[in-house]
Amino acid sequence: MSTSVTAQWNVAEPDQAQVDSLKNALSVGPVLASLLVQMGYEDADQARQFLEARLADLDDPFAIKHVREAVERIRQAMREGESVCVMGDYDVDGVTSTTLLISVLRLFGLDPRAFMPLRLEEGYGLSRVALKRLFAEGRPDLLIVADSGTNSVEEVAFLRTQGVDVIIIDHHRSKEKTPEDCILINPHVNDSQEAPWLHLCSVGLAFKVAHGLVKALREEGDPQAHEVRVKDTLDLVALGTVADLMPLQKENRILVKHGLDCLAKSPRPGIHALFRVSGMELGQPVLPMDISYKLGPRINASGRLADALLPIEMLLSEDSQVSFKAAKELDVMNRERQEIERQIWEEAQAAVEADQLEEPGIVLHNPNWHSGVVGIVAGKLCRHYQRPCIVLGQEGAFAKGSGRSVPGINLVEVLQHCDGLLESWGGHPMAVGVVFKPADYDVFRERFSEAVKHSLEGGLPEKILSLAYWLSPEQVDAALLEELDRLHPFGEKNAQPIFGIRGARLLSPPKCFGRNHYRFQIETQPGQSVWGVAWGKADALPPCGKPIELAVKMAWNVWNGRRSIQLELIDWRCS
Repeated sequence: MSTSVTAQWNVAEPDQAQVDSLKNALSVGPVLASLLVQMGYEDADQARQFLEARLADLDDPFAIKHVREAVERIRQAMREGESVCVMGDYDVDGVTSTTLLISVLRLFGLDPRAFMPLRLEEGYGLSRVALKRLFAEGRPDLLIVADSGTNSVEEVAFLRTQGVDVIIIDHHRSKEKTPEDCILINPHVNDSQEAPWLHLCSVGLAFKVAHGLVKALREEGDPQAHEVRVKDTLDLVALGTVADLMPLQKENRILVKHGLDCLAKSPRPGIHALFRVSGMELGQPVLPMDISYKLGPRINASGRLADALLPIEMLLSEDSQVSFKAAKELDVMNRERQEIERQIWEEAQAAVEADQLEEPGIVLHNPNWHSGVVGIVAGKLCRHYQRPCIVLGQEGAFAKGSGRSVPGINLVEVLQHCDGLLESWGGHPMAVGVVFKPADYDVFRERFSEAVKHSLEGGLPEKILSLAYWLSPEQVDAALLEELDRLHPFGEKNAQPIFGIRGARLLSPPKCFGRNHYRFQIETQPGQSVWGVAWGKADALPPCGKPIELAVKMAWNVWNGRRSIQLELIDWRCS
Protein backbone atom coordinates (compact mmCIF):
# COMPACT_ATOMS: atom_id res chain seq x y z
CA MET A 1 0.00 0.00 0.00
CA SER A 2 1.33 3.44 -0.93
CA THR A 3 1.33 6.34 1.49
CA SER A 4 2.43 8.84 -1.13
CA VAL A 5 1.54 12.45 -0.39
CA THR A 6 1.20 13.20 -4.09
CA ALA A 7 -1.46 11.52 -6.22
CA GLN A 8 0.82 10.82 -9.14
CA TRP A 9 4.55 10.57 -9.79
CA ASN A 10 5.69 11.31 -13.33
CA VAL A 11 9.24 10.75 -14.53
CA ALA A 12 10.66 12.70 -17.45
CA GLU A 13 11.37 10.74 -20.63
CA PRO A 14 13.74 12.81 -22.79
CA ASP A 15 14.80 11.60 -26.23
CA GLN A 16 17.59 9.10 -25.59
CA ALA A 17 19.43 9.95 -28.81
CA GLN A 18 19.64 13.58 -27.72
CA VAL A 19 20.82 12.54 -24.26
CA ASP A 20 23.56 10.35 -25.74
CA SER A 21 24.60 13.14 -28.10
CA LEU A 22 25.02 15.65 -25.26
CA LYS A 23 26.73 13.09 -23.06
CA ASN A 24 29.39 12.51 -25.71
CA ALA A 25 29.77 16.13 -26.82
CA LEU A 26 30.16 17.49 -23.28
CA SER A 27 31.85 14.46 -21.67
CA VAL A 28 29.26 14.35 -18.90
CA GLY A 29 27.37 11.55 -17.23
CA PRO A 30 23.96 10.26 -18.34
CA VAL A 31 22.10 11.94 -15.47
CA LEU A 32 23.42 15.44 -16.21
CA ALA A 33 22.94 14.94 -19.95
CA SER A 34 19.33 13.90 -19.37
CA LEU A 35 18.66 16.93 -17.18
CA LEU A 36 20.10 19.30 -19.78
CA VAL A 37 17.88 17.83 -22.51
CA GLN A 38 14.86 18.17 -20.22
CA MET A 39 15.74 21.84 -19.79
CA GLY A 40 15.69 22.32 -23.54
CA TYR A 41 19.43 22.27 -24.21
CA GLU A 42 19.64 19.91 -27.14
CA ASP A 43 22.47 21.88 -28.76
CA ALA A 44 25.88 21.17 -27.20
CA ASP A 45 27.10 24.76 -27.54
CA GLN A 46 24.02 26.15 -25.79
CA ALA A 47 24.32 23.54 -23.07
CA ARG A 48 28.00 24.36 -22.59
CA GLN A 49 27.19 28.06 -22.38
CA PHE A 50 24.54 27.33 -19.75
CA LEU A 51 26.92 25.25 -17.64
CA GLU A 52 29.79 27.73 -17.88
CA ALA A 53 27.64 30.87 -17.31
CA ARG A 54 30.49 33.26 -18.14
CA LEU A 55 30.26 37.00 -17.56
CA ALA A 56 31.75 37.39 -21.04
CA ASP A 57 28.49 35.99 -22.43
CA LEU A 58 26.46 38.94 -21.15
CA ASP A 59 25.11 41.14 -23.93
CA ASP A 60 26.22 44.70 -24.53
CA PRO A 61 24.28 46.87 -22.03
CA PHE A 62 23.49 49.32 -24.84
CA ALA A 63 21.49 46.59 -26.58
CA ILE A 64 18.76 47.33 -24.00
CA LYS A 65 16.55 50.11 -25.26
CA HIS A 66 17.12 53.52 -23.65
CA VAL A 67 20.21 52.49 -21.62
CA ARG A 68 22.35 54.74 -23.82
CA GLU A 69 20.01 57.69 -23.24
CA ALA A 70 20.10 57.05 -19.48
CA VAL A 71 23.90 56.95 -19.50
CA GLU A 72 24.04 60.21 -21.47
CA ARG A 73 21.68 61.90 -19.00
CA ILE A 74 23.76 60.70 -16.03
CA ARG A 75 26.93 61.97 -17.71
CA GLN A 76 25.24 65.35 -18.10
CA ALA A 77 24.55 65.35 -14.36
CA MET A 78 28.22 64.54 -13.77
CA ARG A 79 29.44 67.34 -16.04
CA GLU A 80 27.13 69.98 -14.60
CA GLY A 81 27.26 68.90 -10.96
CA GLU A 82 23.51 68.43 -10.79
CA SER A 83 21.54 67.20 -7.81
CA VAL A 84 20.46 63.57 -8.22
CA CYS A 85 18.01 61.51 -6.21
CA VAL A 86 17.52 57.74 -6.50
CA MET A 87 14.06 56.61 -5.46
CA GLY A 88 13.61 52.90 -4.87
CA ASP A 89 10.92 50.55 -3.71
CA TYR A 90 10.88 49.09 -0.21
CA ASP A 91 11.53 45.46 -1.13
CA VAL A 92 14.93 43.79 -1.63
CA ASP A 93 14.99 44.53 -5.36
CA GLY A 94 14.26 48.21 -4.73
CA VAL A 95 16.77 48.44 -1.87
CA THR A 96 19.58 46.79 -3.83
CA SER A 97 18.80 48.78 -7.01
CA THR A 98 19.04 52.01 -5.07
CA THR A 99 22.20 50.93 -3.26
CA LEU A 100 23.91 49.85 -6.49
CA LEU A 101 23.12 53.07 -8.36
CA ILE A 102 24.18 55.33 -5.50
CA SER A 103 27.40 53.43 -4.84
CA VAL A 104 28.44 53.58 -8.53
CA LEU A 105 27.43 57.23 -9.03
CA ARG A 106 29.43 58.21 -5.96
CA LEU A 107 32.54 56.76 -7.60
CA PHE A 108 32.13 59.31 -10.40
CA GLY A 109 31.78 62.38 -8.20
CA LEU A 110 28.01 62.61 -7.85
CA ASP A 111 26.39 62.75 -4.41
CA PRO A 112 22.95 61.23 -4.97
CA ARG A 113 20.56 60.93 -2.09
CA ALA A 114 18.31 57.96 -1.49
CA PHE A 115 14.57 58.33 -1.13
CA MET A 116 12.14 55.55 -0.27
CA PRO A 117 8.34 55.77 -0.02
CA LEU A 118 6.87 54.91 3.35
CA ARG A 119 4.73 51.83 2.76
CA LEU A 120 1.95 52.56 5.23
CA GLU A 121 1.69 56.33 4.74
CA GLU A 122 2.58 56.79 1.06
CA GLY A 123 1.90 53.49 -0.65
CA TYR A 124 3.84 52.05 -3.55
CA GLY A 125 6.10 53.86 -5.97
CA LEU A 126 5.70 57.36 -7.39
CA SER A 127 2.67 58.49 -5.41
CA ARG A 128 1.91 62.21 -5.17
CA VAL A 129 2.11 62.08 -1.38
CA ALA A 130 5.62 60.58 -1.60
CA LEU A 131 6.66 63.24 -4.14
CA LYS A 132 5.45 65.96 -1.78
CA ARG A 133 7.87 64.71 0.88
CA LEU A 134 10.61 64.30 -1.73
CA PHE A 135 10.26 67.96 -2.74
CA ALA A 136 10.18 69.08 0.89
CA GLU A 137 13.63 67.55 1.26
CA GLY A 138 14.88 69.34 -1.87
CA ARG A 139 13.89 69.18 -5.52
CA PRO A 140 16.44 67.21 -7.56
CA ASP A 141 17.52 68.01 -11.11
CA LEU A 142 17.43 64.31 -11.97
CA LEU A 143 15.26 61.66 -10.36
CA ILE A 144 16.18 58.03 -11.02
CA VAL A 145 13.28 55.74 -10.12
CA ALA A 146 14.15 52.10 -9.47
CA ASP A 147 11.67 49.21 -9.29
CA SER A 148 8.54 51.26 -9.95
CA GLY A 149 7.29 54.00 -12.27
CA THR A 150 6.25 52.07 -15.39
CA ASN A 151 2.60 52.98 -14.83
CA SER A 152 3.14 56.40 -13.20
CA VAL A 153 1.89 58.49 -16.12
CA GLU A 154 0.42 61.40 -14.14
CA GLU A 155 3.23 61.50 -11.59
CA VAL A 156 5.94 61.73 -14.26
CA ALA A 157 3.98 64.46 -16.04
CA PHE A 158 3.86 66.38 -12.75
CA LEU A 159 7.61 65.96 -12.22
CA ARG A 160 8.28 67.34 -15.70
CA THR A 161 6.19 70.44 -14.94
CA GLN A 162 8.49 70.97 -11.95
CA GLY A 163 11.59 70.80 -14.12
CA VAL A 164 12.72 67.40 -12.89
CA ASP A 165 14.18 64.98 -15.45
CA VAL A 166 13.19 61.35 -14.87
CA ILE A 167 14.91 58.02 -15.57
CA ILE A 168 12.81 54.95 -14.77
CA ILE A 169 14.52 51.56 -14.32
CA ASP A 170 11.79 49.00 -13.81
CA HIS A 171 10.69 45.48 -14.70
CA HIS A 172 6.99 45.59 -13.85
CA ARG A 173 4.43 45.09 -16.59
CA SER A 174 2.65 48.05 -18.11
CA LYS A 175 -1.13 48.15 -17.88
CA GLU A 176 -2.14 50.57 -20.62
CA LYS A 177 -0.13 53.75 -21.03
CA THR A 178 3.46 54.40 -19.97
CA PRO A 179 4.95 57.74 -18.93
CA GLU A 180 6.05 60.18 -21.62
CA ASP A 181 8.91 62.70 -21.68
CA CYS A 182 11.15 60.50 -19.57
CA ILE A 183 13.71 57.73 -20.10
CA LEU A 184 12.02 54.38 -19.46
CA ILE A 185 14.19 51.28 -19.22
CA ASN A 186 11.86 48.30 -19.05
CA PRO A 187 12.43 45.26 -21.31
CA HIS A 188 8.79 44.20 -20.98
CA VAL A 189 7.74 47.49 -22.54
CA ASN A 190 10.52 48.15 -25.05
CA ASP A 191 12.46 45.02 -25.95
CA SER A 192 12.07 41.73 -27.77
CA GLN A 193 10.34 38.93 -25.91
CA GLU A 194 13.31 36.75 -26.87
CA ALA A 195 15.92 39.11 -25.40
CA PRO A 196 18.27 37.33 -22.95
CA TRP A 197 17.84 40.25 -20.55
CA LEU A 198 14.00 40.19 -20.70
CA HIS A 199 13.56 38.86 -17.16
CA LEU A 200 16.14 40.98 -15.39
CA CYS A 201 14.62 42.59 -12.32
CA SER A 202 15.35 46.21 -11.46
CA VAL A 203 18.71 45.58 -9.80
CA GLY A 204 19.81 43.59 -12.87
CA LEU A 205 18.80 46.51 -15.08
CA ALA A 206 20.56 48.93 -12.72
CA PHE A 207 23.70 46.81 -13.15
CA LYS A 208 23.32 47.15 -16.92
CA VAL A 209 23.06 50.94 -16.62
CA ALA A 210 26.14 51.01 -14.39
CA HIS A 211 27.99 48.77 -16.84
CA GLY A 212 26.98 51.07 -19.70
CA LEU A 213 28.19 54.14 -17.80
CA VAL A 214 31.57 52.57 -17.04
CA LYS A 215 31.91 51.33 -20.61
CA ALA A 216 31.12 54.73 -22.13
CA LEU A 217 33.56 56.54 -19.84
CA ARG A 218 36.31 54.00 -20.48
CA GLU A 219 35.91 54.50 -24.21
CA GLU A 220 36.51 58.22 -23.60
CA GLY A 221 39.64 57.45 -21.61
CA ASP A 222 38.24 58.49 -18.22
CA PRO A 223 40.88 57.34 -15.70
CA GLN A 224 38.35 56.76 -12.89
CA ALA A 225 36.29 54.45 -15.09
CA HIS A 226 39.29 52.14 -15.51
CA GLU A 227 39.47 51.81 -11.70
CA VAL A 228 35.81 50.86 -11.30
CA ARG A 229 35.01 47.12 -11.23
CA VAL A 230 31.29 47.05 -11.90
CA LYS A 231 31.24 43.28 -11.30
CA ASP A 232 31.89 44.04 -7.63
CA THR A 233 28.23 45.08 -7.43
CA LEU A 234 27.03 41.59 -8.35
CA ASP A 235 26.52 40.78 -4.66
CA LEU A 236 23.66 43.28 -4.72
CA VAL A 237 22.36 41.87 -8.02
CA ALA A 238 22.21 38.35 -6.58
CA LEU A 239 20.35 39.57 -3.49
CA GLY A 240 17.68 41.42 -5.45
CA THR A 241 17.25 38.87 -8.24
CA VAL A 242 16.78 35.85 -5.97
CA ALA A 243 14.59 37.68 -3.46
CA ASP A 244 12.34 38.94 -6.27
CA LEU A 245 11.84 35.38 -7.57
CA MET A 246 13.25 36.06 -11.02
CA PRO A 247 13.81 33.11 -13.39
CA LEU A 248 17.42 31.96 -13.13
CA GLN A 249 17.87 31.59 -16.85
CA LYS A 250 19.92 33.39 -19.52
CA GLU A 251 21.46 36.60 -18.13
CA ASN A 252 19.89 36.20 -14.70
CA ARG A 253 21.66 32.87 -14.31
CA ILE A 254 25.02 34.43 -15.18
CA LEU A 255 24.54 37.39 -12.86
CA VAL A 256 23.35 35.32 -9.92
CA LYS A 257 25.96 32.58 -10.31
CA HIS A 258 28.78 35.13 -10.12
CA GLY A 259 26.83 37.29 -7.68
CA LEU A 260 26.61 34.50 -5.11
CA ASP A 261 30.40 34.11 -5.24
CA CYS A 262 30.74 37.87 -4.88
CA LEU A 263 28.31 37.86 -1.95
CA ALA A 264 30.32 35.20 -0.11
CA LYS A 265 33.45 37.38 -0.38
CA SER A 266 31.81 40.81 -0.24
CA PRO A 267 33.92 43.54 1.36
CA ARG A 268 30.85 45.57 2.37
CA PRO A 269 30.58 46.00 6.17
CA GLY A 270 26.80 45.95 5.74
CA ILE A 271 26.94 42.48 4.19
CA HIS A 272 29.27 41.29 6.95
CA ALA A 273 26.81 42.59 9.56
CA LEU A 274 23.85 41.02 7.79
CA PHE A 275 25.65 37.67 7.67
CA ARG A 276 26.44 37.92 11.36
CA VAL A 277 22.86 38.50 12.53
CA SER A 278 21.65 35.82 10.09
CA GLY A 279 23.97 33.16 11.52
CA MET A 280 26.04 32.93 8.32
CA GLU A 281 29.81 32.81 7.96
CA LEU A 282 31.65 35.08 5.57
CA GLY A 283 33.66 33.12 3.02
CA GLN A 284 31.32 30.11 3.06
CA PRO A 285 29.31 29.36 -0.09
CA VAL A 286 26.05 31.28 -0.31
CA LEU A 287 22.99 29.54 -1.75
CA PRO A 288 19.82 31.14 -3.11
CA MET A 289 17.93 29.73 -0.11
CA ASP A 290 20.22 31.78 2.16
CA ILE A 291 18.91 34.90 0.42
CA SER A 292 15.31 33.67 0.43
CA TYR A 293 15.17 32.66 4.10
CA LYS A 294 17.91 34.62 5.90
CA LEU A 295 19.22 37.73 4.17
CA GLY A 296 16.22 38.82 2.13
CA PRO A 297 13.63 38.75 4.95
CA ARG A 298 15.85 40.93 7.15
CA ILE A 299 16.33 43.51 4.38
CA ASN A 300 12.59 43.41 3.71
CA ALA A 301 11.55 43.74 7.35
CA SER A 302 12.34 47.44 7.58
CA GLY A 303 10.28 48.38 4.54
CA ARG A 304 7.39 46.21 5.68
CA LEU A 305 7.19 47.65 9.17
CA ALA A 306 9.06 50.97 9.14
CA ASP A 307 11.44 52.83 6.78
CA ALA A 308 13.39 51.07 4.01
CA LEU A 309 16.19 53.63 4.17
CA LEU A 310 17.74 51.65 7.04
CA PRO A 311 19.01 48.70 4.93
CA ILE A 312 20.25 51.10 2.24
CA GLU A 313 22.25 53.04 4.79
CA MET A 314 23.59 49.74 6.15
CA LEU A 315 24.68 48.52 2.70
CA LEU A 316 26.27 51.85 1.78
CA SER A 317 28.07 52.37 5.09
CA GLU A 318 31.81 51.80 5.37
CA ASP A 319 31.63 51.78 9.18
CA SER A 320 31.35 48.26 10.62
CA GLN A 321 29.85 49.46 13.93
CA VAL A 322 27.17 51.53 12.21
CA SER A 323 26.41 48.60 9.92
CA PHE A 324 26.11 46.12 12.75
CA LYS A 325 23.79 48.40 14.70
CA ALA A 326 21.55 48.66 11.63
CA ALA A 327 21.69 44.90 11.05
CA LYS A 328 20.62 44.25 14.64
CA GLU A 329 17.67 46.61 14.20
CA LEU A 330 16.69 44.72 11.05
CA ASP A 331 16.97 41.43 12.90
CA VAL A 332 14.64 42.67 15.66
CA MET A 333 12.17 43.93 13.05
CA ASN A 334 12.33 40.59 11.27
CA ARG A 335 11.42 38.73 14.47
CA GLU A 336 8.53 41.13 14.97
CA ARG A 337 7.48 40.55 11.37
CA GLN A 338 7.63 36.77 11.89
CA GLU A 339 5.27 36.96 14.86
CA ILE A 340 2.81 39.17 12.97
CA GLU A 341 3.06 36.81 10.01
CA ARG A 342 2.41 33.75 12.20
CA GLN A 343 -0.79 35.26 13.58
CA ILE A 344 -2.08 36.29 10.15
CA TRP A 345 -1.17 32.88 8.68
CA GLU A 346 -3.21 31.03 11.30
CA GLU A 347 -6.23 33.29 10.79
CA ALA A 348 -5.91 33.18 6.98
CA GLN A 349 -5.64 29.38 6.90
CA ALA A 350 -8.76 29.10 9.05
CA ALA A 351 -10.61 31.45 6.70
CA VAL A 352 -9.65 29.37 3.65
CA GLU A 353 -10.69 26.15 5.33
CA ALA A 354 -14.03 27.72 6.26
CA ASP A 355 -15.29 28.68 2.81
CA GLN A 356 -12.68 28.87 0.05
CA LEU A 357 -11.31 25.34 -0.26
CA GLU A 358 -13.18 24.81 -3.53
CA GLU A 359 -12.35 28.18 -5.07
CA PRO A 360 -9.83 28.23 -7.96
CA GLY A 361 -8.43 31.49 -6.61
CA ILE A 362 -8.25 32.59 -2.97
CA VAL A 363 -8.98 36.18 -1.86
CA LEU A 364 -8.87 37.13 1.85
CA HIS A 365 -9.38 40.51 3.51
CA ASN A 366 -9.12 41.44 7.18
CA PRO A 367 -8.84 45.10 8.22
CA ASN A 368 -6.71 44.07 11.21
CA TRP A 369 -4.00 42.42 9.11
CA HIS A 370 -0.76 44.34 8.57
CA SER A 371 -0.56 45.20 4.86
CA GLY A 372 3.22 45.06 4.96
CA VAL A 373 3.17 41.34 5.80
CA VAL A 374 0.20 40.01 3.85
CA GLY A 375 2.36 39.33 0.76
CA ILE A 376 4.39 36.75 2.67
CA VAL A 377 1.20 35.07 3.87
CA ALA A 378 -0.17 35.09 0.31
CA GLY A 379 2.98 33.25 -0.80
CA LYS A 380 2.60 30.61 1.92
CA LEU A 381 -1.09 30.08 1.12
CA CYS A 382 -0.27 29.85 -2.57
CA ARG A 383 2.28 27.09 -1.96
CA HIS A 384 0.11 25.31 0.59
CA TYR A 385 -3.07 25.20 -1.49
CA GLN A 386 -1.42 25.23 -4.93
CA ARG A 387 -3.54 28.05 -6.29
CA PRO A 388 -3.18 31.84 -6.69
CA CYS A 389 -3.91 33.87 -3.56
CA ILE A 390 -4.51 37.53 -2.78
CA VAL A 391 -4.37 38.60 0.88
CA LEU A 392 -5.30 42.10 1.99
CA GLY A 393 -5.13 44.23 5.08
CA GLN A 394 -6.52 47.74 5.22
CA GLU A 395 -5.03 51.22 5.04
CA GLY A 396 -7.44 54.05 5.61
CA ALA A 397 -10.51 53.60 3.44
CA PHE A 398 -8.95 50.95 1.19
CA ALA A 399 -8.23 47.23 1.26
CA LYS A 400 -4.58 46.86 0.33
CA GLY A 401 -2.52 43.75 -0.18
CA SER A 402 -0.51 41.42 -2.35
CA GLY A 403 -1.05 38.40 -4.53
CA ARG A 404 1.12 35.41 -5.40
CA SER A 405 0.59 32.85 -8.14
CA VAL A 406 1.47 29.33 -9.24
CA PRO A 407 3.14 28.32 -12.51
CA GLY A 408 0.75 28.61 -15.42
CA ILE A 409 -1.42 31.42 -14.03
CA ASN A 410 -0.38 34.96 -14.97
CA LEU A 411 -1.69 37.34 -12.31
CA VAL A 412 -1.26 40.38 -14.56
CA GLU A 413 -3.64 38.83 -17.10
CA VAL A 414 -6.04 37.72 -14.35
CA LEU A 415 -6.21 41.20 -12.81
CA GLN A 416 -6.89 42.81 -16.16
CA HIS A 417 -10.32 41.15 -15.91
CA CYS A 418 -10.81 42.86 -12.52
CA ASP A 419 -9.35 46.24 -13.48
CA GLY A 420 -12.59 48.20 -13.16
CA LEU A 421 -12.88 47.30 -9.47
CA LEU A 422 -9.35 48.31 -8.52
CA GLU A 423 -8.13 51.67 -7.31
CA SER A 424 -4.60 50.67 -8.29
CA TRP A 425 -2.61 47.54 -9.01
CA GLY A 426 0.62 46.38 -10.61
CA GLY A 427 3.35 43.79 -10.58
CA HIS A 428 4.41 40.83 -12.66
CA PRO A 429 2.93 37.38 -13.47
CA MET A 430 3.88 35.74 -10.17
CA ALA A 431 3.42 38.65 -7.73
CA VAL A 432 1.14 41.70 -7.66
CA GLY A 433 -0.05 44.45 -5.37
CA VAL A 434 -3.71 45.51 -5.32
CA VAL A 435 -5.85 48.24 -3.76
CA PHE A 436 -9.65 48.42 -3.82
CA LYS A 437 -12.62 49.54 -1.73
CA PRO A 438 -13.67 47.01 0.95
CA ALA A 439 -17.25 47.28 -0.27
CA ASP A 440 -16.11 45.66 -3.54
CA TYR A 441 -14.57 42.63 -1.81
CA ASP A 442 -17.30 40.10 -2.65
CA VAL A 443 -17.50 41.18 -6.30
CA PHE A 444 -13.73 41.21 -6.66
CA ARG A 445 -13.43 37.76 -5.08
CA GLU A 446 -16.00 36.33 -7.50
CA ARG A 447 -14.45 38.00 -10.54
CA PHE A 448 -10.93 36.96 -9.53
CA SER A 449 -11.93 33.31 -9.18
CA GLU A 450 -13.74 33.40 -12.52
CA ALA A 451 -10.66 34.85 -14.22
CA VAL A 452 -8.42 32.19 -12.64
CA LYS A 453 -10.85 29.45 -13.66
CA HIS A 454 -10.91 30.78 -17.21
CA SER A 455 -7.11 30.80 -17.38
CA LEU A 456 -7.12 27.16 -16.27
CA GLU A 457 -9.76 26.26 -18.86
CA GLY A 458 -12.02 24.49 -16.43
CA GLY A 459 -10.16 23.52 -13.30
CA LEU A 460 -7.05 23.28 -11.19
CA PRO A 461 -4.41 20.87 -12.42
CA GLU A 462 -3.98 17.60 -10.59
CA LYS A 463 -1.10 17.65 -8.16
CA ILE A 464 1.71 15.79 -9.87
CA LEU A 465 5.23 15.15 -8.61
CA SER A 466 7.64 15.44 -11.53
CA LEU A 467 10.77 13.31 -11.19
CA ALA A 468 13.83 14.14 -13.25
CA TYR A 469 15.42 10.69 -13.23
CA TRP A 470 15.14 7.27 -11.61
CA LEU A 471 18.25 6.30 -9.65
CA SER A 472 19.27 3.11 -7.95
CA PRO A 473 20.71 3.48 -4.43
CA GLU A 474 24.16 2.62 -5.86
CA GLN A 475 24.09 5.74 -8.08
CA VAL A 476 23.75 8.10 -5.11
CA ASP A 477 27.37 9.09 -4.58
CA ALA A 478 29.69 12.08 -4.37
CA ALA A 479 30.69 11.90 -8.04
CA LEU A 480 27.07 12.35 -9.14
CA LEU A 481 26.45 15.26 -6.78
CA GLU A 482 29.66 16.99 -7.83
CA GLU A 483 28.53 16.81 -11.45
CA LEU A 484 25.09 18.13 -10.54
CA ASP A 485 26.78 21.11 -8.87
CA ARG A 486 27.34 22.46 -12.38
CA LEU A 487 23.61 23.22 -12.57
CA HIS A 488 23.74 25.68 -9.67
CA PRO A 489 22.32 28.11 -8.75
CA PHE A 490 18.88 26.57 -8.37
CA GLY A 491 15.83 28.79 -8.20
CA GLU A 492 12.93 30.01 -10.30
CA LYS A 493 12.84 28.28 -13.71
CA ASN A 494 15.96 26.30 -12.78
CA ALA A 495 14.50 24.13 -10.06
CA GLN A 496 16.60 21.72 -8.07
CA PRO A 497 15.86 18.31 -9.65
CA ILE A 498 13.82 15.75 -7.77
CA PHE A 499 15.10 12.21 -8.19
CA GLY A 500 13.31 8.95 -7.69
CA ILE A 501 15.25 6.21 -5.90
CA ARG A 502 13.99 2.67 -6.47
CA GLY A 503 14.67 -0.23 -4.14
CA ALA A 504 15.75 1.90 -1.18
CA ARG A 505 15.77 0.34 2.28
CA LEU A 506 15.97 2.16 5.59
CA LEU A 507 18.78 0.79 7.75
CA SER A 508 16.99 1.75 10.97
CA PRO A 509 13.64 3.22 12.01
CA PRO A 510 13.24 6.95 11.24
CA LYS A 511 14.38 9.24 14.06
CA CYS A 512 11.84 11.97 14.79
CA PHE A 513 12.85 15.42 15.97
CA GLY A 514 11.46 18.94 16.32
CA ARG A 515 7.99 19.67 15.05
CA ASN A 516 6.98 16.72 12.91
CA HIS A 517 10.39 16.12 11.23
CA TYR A 518 12.49 12.97 10.98
CA ARG A 519 15.87 11.71 9.84
CA PHE A 520 16.44 8.47 7.96
CA GLN A 521 19.34 6.42 6.59
CA ILE A 522 19.51 4.28 3.45
CA GLU A 523 22.22 1.93 2.24
CA THR A 524 23.82 2.88 -1.09
CA GLN A 525 26.65 0.33 -1.33
CA PRO A 526 27.57 -2.55 0.98
CA GLY A 527 28.91 -0.82 4.07
CA GLN A 528 28.04 2.67 2.75
CA SER A 529 24.99 4.81 3.45
CA VAL A 530 23.60 8.32 3.24
CA TRP A 531 21.36 10.24 5.63
CA GLY A 532 18.25 12.15 4.73
CA VAL A 533 15.81 14.51 6.39
CA ALA A 534 12.04 14.83 6.00
CA TRP A 535 10.60 18.20 7.01
CA GLY A 536 7.07 18.18 8.41
CA LYS A 537 6.34 14.59 7.35
CA ALA A 538 6.56 12.62 10.61
CA ASP A 539 2.84 11.81 10.51
CA ALA A 540 3.59 9.16 7.83
CA LEU A 541 6.83 7.29 8.55
CA PRO A 542 8.29 4.86 5.98
CA PRO A 543 8.89 1.27 7.07
CA CYS A 544 12.31 0.00 8.02
CA GLY A 545 13.94 -2.84 6.08
CA LYS A 546 11.36 -3.05 3.30
CA PRO A 547 11.96 -1.88 -0.28
CA ILE A 548 10.43 1.55 -0.86
CA GLU A 549 10.61 4.27 -3.49
CA LEU A 550 11.80 7.74 -2.50
CA ALA A 551 11.42 11.12 -4.18
CA VAL A 552 14.33 13.27 -2.99
CA LYS A 553 16.49 16.30 -3.59
CA MET A 554 20.22 15.90 -3.03
CA ALA A 555 22.62 18.45 -1.57
CA TRP A 556 25.84 18.73 0.39
CA ASN A 557 25.70 18.94 4.15
CA VAL A 558 28.76 20.69 5.57
CA TRP A 559 29.46 20.22 9.27
CA ASN A 560 32.70 20.95 11.12
CA GLY A 561 34.51 21.29 7.80
CA ARG A 562 33.37 17.87 6.56
CA ARG A 563 31.10 17.44 3.56
CA SER A 564 28.58 14.64 3.11
CA ILE A 565 25.56 13.90 0.93
CA GLN A 566 22.19 14.72 2.44
CA LEU A 567 18.84 13.75 0.95
CA GLU A 568 15.74 15.89 1.41
CA LEU A 569 12.62 13.72 1.26
CA ILE A 570 9.79 15.05 -0.88
CA ASP A 571 7.62 11.92 -0.88
CA TRP A 572 7.82 8.13 -0.47
CA ARG A 573 5.76 5.13 -1.38
CA CYS A 574 5.99 1.36 -1.04
CA SER A 575 7.53 -0.48 -3.98
